[in-house]
Amino acid sequence: MDKIKIRKGLDIHLKGAPSKSIESFEPSLCAIKPGDFIGVIPKMHVAEGDNVKVGSVLFHDKNNENIVFTSPLSGNVKAVVRGEKRAILEVVIESDGNNDAIDFGSVETFPETSLSTLSRDELIDKMLRSGVWPMIRQRPFSTIANPNDNPKHIFVSMFDTAPLAPDNDFIIENTMVETFQETSLQMGINVLAQLTDGNVFINVAANSSTCIDTINRVYTALSNNEHVNNIVITEFSGPHPAGNIGTQINPISPINKGETVWYCYLQDVIAIGKLFLTGKYDSTRIIATTGSAVKNPHYYKTRIGANITPILDIEENSRVISGNVLTGTNITNDNFLCFHDTQVTVIPEGNKYKLFGWLRPVFKRFTDTNTNGDTRPYIMTGDFEKVFPFDIYPMQLIKACIIKDIDQMEELGIYEVDAEDFALCEVIDPSKTPIQKIIREGLEFIRKETK
Repeated sequence: MDKIKIRKGLDIHLKGAPSKSIESFEPSLCAIKPGDFIGVIPKMHVAEGDNVKVGSVLFHDKNNENIVFTSPLSGNVKAVVRGEKRAILEVVIESDGNNDAIDFGSVETFPETSLSTLSRDELIDKMLRSGVWPMIRQRPFSTIANPNDNPKHIFVSMFDTAPLAPDNDFIIENTMVETFQETSLQMGINVLAQLTDGNVFINVAANSSTCIDTINRVYTALSNNEHVNNIVITEFSGPHPAGNIGTQINPISPINKGETVWYCYLQDVIAIGKLFLTGKYDSTRIIATTGSAVKNPHYYKTRIGANITPILDIEENSRVISGNVLTGTNITNDNFLCFHDTQVTVIPEGNKYKLFGWLRPVFKRFTDTNTNGDTRPYIMTGDFEKVFPFDIYPMQLIKACIIKDIDQMEELGIYEVDAEDFALCEVIDPSKTPIQKIIREGLEFIRKETK
């Protein structure tokens, strides 16, 4: 097992960690939001009032009609919510409580020989039709993986170091007791190994004994598989952002211009495995409600895109975030979980201003999200390099993104990063610059110019 230590970064400790127990929450409403997927332009397959099953196609991407987005519930289409210029914001499904699912066909036997009759194209076709394909994303750009590409490698991150992130060791310990769950993980890794001519890197945290033991058992079970030599387990240690996929890719196989890697996460791999074992789209997710404004932080077994209002007992004047406080999305207005997120964070809104504003001395704490005044100049501090673990000049790359200089962005390593990799820079930035937004806009500018 390879071992990598991340030396630069910063762990942010917040109040509101979830208690170590899992409850079931079957939502009455779920929503799939096109905005959760970078570059996707939806083309609807359903209208309000239509009946759907788990796995029914709701819409496809106009840029690639083979990439479809399917229903996480059975029931009916309650609403197709539109915004400015009639852009589709979300497709809301109301549950009928039956969870009837489309059968996409299961493998007849296990272990791996059951997949040997399926070609790579057939594996991908099944994943596309069922709706699990959007769980796989690619770098650069963090768009949904292009099924026509053959990626250099595939990366699976088995841990998260963001503030109050769900404990995957706990999740594995409480779900892998079911033999079927571990078999699903094994099947999912097996499928991924057949989607690339490169390696599948399974990245685990050095202190995650349960996760490491589980992955070792899976690896042993796959020992007779012809693809087992392409599976590489790598152990990471160090502060946040050690759990970010970009931080893990960088020391293993940096991305050069023209190269593509794919990535996904623990629960995505399990869902892929279940598709091939059962023939059905598994939309269940274990999520954590976290944060100081949650009265009972907890783990819940629910569904992708769930409306989490019934399980949120929160304080007034709070901000509900799908994801973590560094990179998450504000969902206060609708409380629908974003597609890729397994964490909800609720914090005080932070709109109470303090006497003297920015003149007020600050000791041993981070500044909050208030600018306490007008826009500030962008100043050079040298602090970004202390928390940015890439062998990249962060300040120079940010400036190149601001002026939209593609040549400079490429020379400075834009293809290796995404917005989340700059979250800590944003936290410690005294100028309150929206760095993640700048990086995202820079990536989008290149993506649209080069496609």
